[in-house]
Amino acid sequence: MTQGWDPGWRAWLDSPAGRYLLSWEQQQCDRLVDEVFGFYAVQCGLPELDGLRHSRISRRILAWSPRDGLPRPEAALQTERPDASSCQEPAIAGVRIEQFAELPFGAQTLDLLVLPHVLECSREPHQVLREADRVLRPEGRLVVMGFNPVSLWGARELVPRSLARGFLPMHEQLITPPRLRDWLELLSFDAVGLFHGCYRPACRTQAALERSAFLERAGDRWWPICGAAYALAAVKRVRGLRLVGKLRRVHPAGAPAAVAGTQRSAACVDRGAACDGADR
Repeated sequence: MTQGWDPGWRAWLDSPAGRYLLSWEQQQCDRLVDEVFGFYAVQCGLPELDGLRHSRISRRILAWSPRDGLPRPEAALQTERPDASSCQEPAIAGVRIEQFAELPFGAQTLDLLVLPHVLECSREPHQVLREADRVLRPEGRLVVMGFNPVSLWGARELVPRSLARGFLPMHEQLITPPRLRDWLELLSFDAVGLFHGCYRPACRTQAALERSAFLERAGDRWWPICGAAYALAAVKRVRGLRLVGKLRRVHPAGAPAAVAGTQRSAACVDRGAACDGADR
């Protein structure tokens, strides 16, 4: 079985359903990256999505693979090293990566990492998450987007390919949000937000999508976990040492232990000495 995306993945993104998906994912990225601060932000794959446009981080990088094709021409991408004499930094830099399971970034150097549909097309999704854990700083933010198999779009994929053509341009098994959250908990991430969207059925025409627009509000209210797409945000946590129990004070060797006396005992000693003097 072929792994990853079909060659028609970019053509599917240009279809009515693909534009509908990108519009929703763009809104989620704008909301999730807006409050993240730091020095470096990276988006892996899917150049059609400008996931870092609302990021407050100045140094932004788009890591794209040969599967994604060339980066979007309308963005001011800079694939070469910027001129040192230039005072103006590029809006976003581009770097080509063969596979996202081996990121060319140092350990704990990134503050924000966006993975749009990267785990679904990777042969080693666990290794991709381990790389994300390696390159993110403590308290760094990870944003993962993917297709939800528990949805109308996911149910369409259950139909055998011999009977009907698949709707999504992929062959791999989709990852459910609870499963992804379990993977993140095995590392050092805490999920801080999970959003579902795209409740319209698997339609190939714009007219059909417009006729089913009423399902968007109904799905968000009545079956919120059954959206065709999801966006999950997680924060990298670093566990520190914590003392448990009472603190025991140890006296240094050779030091005499202090003996506390009470006023009553001292008075009794003085009274006893006075009685001995009177007897003499």
